[in-house]
Amino acid sequence: MKILTVLGARPQFIKAAALSRALKSHTKIQEIVVHTGQHYDPQMSDIFFEELFIPKPDFFLRIDRISSHATMTAQAMEGIEKTILDIRPNALLVYGDTNSTLAGALAASKLHTPIIHVEAGLRSFNLSMPEEINRIITDRISTLLFCPAQKAVDNLIKEGFEGFPSKFFLSGDVMIDALYYYSNFMRKPDIPIQKEFALATIHRAENTDNQSKLIEIFSALQSIAQNTQVILPLHPRTSKMLALYGIDSKNITLAPPLSYLETVWLLKHSKAVLTDSGGLQKEAYFFKKPCIILREESEWSELIEHKCSVLAGSKKEKIVYVFNHLSQLFSQKFFPNLYGKADASRIIAQTISNNL
Repeated sequence: MKILTVLGARPQFIKAAALSRALKSHTKIQEIVVHTGQHYDPQMSDIFFEELFIPKPDFFLRIDRISSHATMTAQAMEGIEKTILDIRPNALLVYGDTNSTLAGALAASKLHTPIIHVEAGLRSFNLSMPEEINRIITDRISTLLFCPAQKAVDNLIKEGFEGFPSKFFLSGDVMIDALYYYSNFMRKPDIPIQKEFALATIHRAENTDNQSKLIEIFSALQSIAQNTQVILPLHPRTSKMLALYGIDSKNITLAPPLSYLETVWLLKHSKAVLTDSGGLQKEAYFFKKPCIILREESEWSELIEHKCSVLAGSKKEKIVYVFNHLSQLFSQKFFPNLYGKADASRIIAQTISNNL
């Protein structure tokens, strides 16, 4: 049984590191990996394959990363379609909600190749987000859908998936599997770190490409940094827009893109997390760290319901208020096992083996 896995962005490399190990335990499954090149910087791509012990991709497409969403998706579709025709897989596996995910799902559906979607059923209910479009379409045309949390299952049921020619499962989250495993290998990054610090990440276009939002967010981080060190690994897009807008970040501890193992170290030792990332919200939950979400909505709504995360948006006043009231706004006892018991990869691999 040949499974063609499509990867393109950093979070997918981490998820694949967990699931690929589980797939290898099934002798009848052969996994073949195609990397679209959506994340192209060696610090955003190559290093993850090296430090997470992931075999190098069998195919590398080198799509145009600076083009429009449509062009990027079309280029990836073209390359993935050719790969499908070359190797004739029994199924195509995609993760999450990137343009590479959508491209893989569309290419496979046109060739009548079954689609496996890991991290299915998530909804932010904000159709202005490219990720929301990607995940909705991918879910609808997938054959096997693996939901990381009960809320994701509920979303699919509400959308009528019980009547569709597909199967969906509550599997838990492979990202938790990865954190559980790789926390044994975490390492301290080579940057100045004070005894108490907050970890911040900003990369979503809704923040980086909006000058007023980015100014507000960095003003909030500057204010927080007066009393608590703020460590911010810079995404290339964020770095570019800070320079373009002339935004001051002198009091914030800026770092280059860090490896996954370095990020895990910062997570474990941080006071709190401020982020617009989806994945980092769950990673903060795993280490029981308060997470301030720099967005207006989140696809991980169960974290908000259980007071593990708080939506702060992009306004300075609210971000600073939430950070200054962590003990009042966040749960002191994090709700257990929202995303399974670090066995999602095993469940997914066994389910694929039984259903294809």
